[in-house]
Amino acid sequence: MVNPQDPPRRLVREKQTIAAMVGLYCRDHHRPPDGLCVACRALLDYATARLDRCPFGARKPTCAKCPVHCYQRAMREKVKAVMRYAGPRMLLRHPLLSLLHQVDALRGRRERPSRGGVR
Repeated sequence: MVNPQDPPRRLVREKQTIAAMVGLYCRDHHRPPDGLCVACRALLDYATARLDRCPFGARKPTCAKCPVHCYQRAMREKVKAVMRYAGPRMLLRHPLLSLLHQVDALRGRRERPSRGGVR
């Protein structure tokens, strides 16, 4: 039985995808002894918090096609660098997450959700 309190599978997968990308980037650029370095952990925590607050919920488009830019400029630049590096490597390391992310990207742009019905 599905619990309404559980996050949608789509958002869980998005969190897995960003975690895999940050992990690849951190491992190859910062070489921490285990896990993520402090800066990459902070970036992943920030991205996860943004996903938790996404107004689109389960219907969330990929960030590149999203009409709502919820990342601060500095964090957006960091995530772009991570994705630019990790994106091509995801095909080999995490092919299913990579494929599903591409399918999500094909779904197109969403309309901005209204805030309480008032525009």
